[in-house]
Amino acid sequence: MAATACRLAAPLGLAPLPRGRATAGAAVSFAQCGSKLSRGVAVRATSGGESATEDVPEIVKAAQDAWDKVEDKYAVATIGVAAIVALWTAVGALKAIDKLPLVPGVLEIVGIGYTGWFTYRNLIFQPDREALITKIKSTYKEITGSSS
Repeated sequence: MAATACRLAAPLGLAPLPRGRATAGAAVSFAQCGSKLSRGVAVRATSGGESATEDVPEIVKAAQDAWDKVEDKYAVATIGVAAIVALWTAVGALKAIDKLPLVPGVLEIVGIGYTGWFTYRNLIFQPDREALITKIKSTYKEITGSSS
C-alpha cells in the first residue's frame, strides 16, 4: 500500500502539509517515500442537518418521475448528446476565433454597434416597444401553438 501511494504521490510534487493532530472524524496515516512524505487520508462525513438529506431524494424523485413520463427515451437521450456535442463544438469555434489577431476586436465593435442600433430602433420609443412586444408574442404563439 505504501509503495503504491509513493508511486502515485511522487509525480504530483505537492508540498507536504504540516504535521498536526488529526481531528475527529478523520484518520491520517503517514508513510515515508524515499525523501518525500506520503499521506493516506480517510475522512468520514456526518450530516449537519436533516434538510440536506431530505432535499436530495425529492430532487432525485422528481428527475425519475420526469424521465418516466418521457415516451421516447432514445430520442431524448440523442438530443441531449447532440446538444452537448454542439456546445462543445461552439466553444471550440469561439476559442479558435478568439486566437485570431483582429477578429475578436472587430466582432466586439460589431456587437456594440448592433446593440446600439437595436436599442434605438426597438426600445427607446413607446410605439416601437409595443410593436416589438407584439412581434415577440406572435412568434411565441407560432412556435408553441398556444393561445397565451
